[in-house]
Amino acid sequence: MENSIPSGTQANGGAYVVPAQTRIGHIHLQVSDIDKALGFYRDILGFQVVQRFGNQVAFVSAGGYHHHIGLNTWNSLGGPPARKHGAGLYHTAILYATRAELAGALRQLALAKYPITGSADHGVSEAIYLDDPDGNGVELYWDRPREEWPRTASGEIQMYTRALDLNALLAEAPQ
Repeated sequence: MENSIPSGTQANGGAYVVPAQTRIGHIHLQVSDIDKALGFYRDILGFQVVQRFGNQVAFVSAGGYHHHIGLNTWNSLGGPPARKHGAGLYHTAILYATRAELAGALRQLALAKYPITGSADHGVSEAIYLDDPDGNGVELYWDRPREEWPRTASGEIQMYTRALDLNALLAEAPQ
């Protein structure tokens, strides 16, 4: 069986645009230790374990989805942390539905005394940045409603990076 595009098919003829409702459904991360990874994704961020196969793989999700994040040690058991330079995943972005939900995640990080590497107000969104125990970058964020996104006079989205007031965000966390 051949794994190539059938002949006569243009790989990117310039006309195809991915459908607007397309979403990225899940990710698989190589981790050095399943229990250490679950200590972060399950115990701090609050994802639920859907399925686990010993120390090889665990699938975690929010809201009963089959899995949002796969954690595996297939090629990384006991290995070094993710590298910071070179090609590869820069970060995983976890989208929260509301600012209050993002604030709740920030509260969890604070209670766990888990370090963050940065935060930002991007105009279209607000984000908190950190690394998981294996050095994989993680962004926790929420999107402002589209009608609030900053735009140029011609209507193009105009993102920026400004300081995010973490204390004001934390004040919005559900009690």
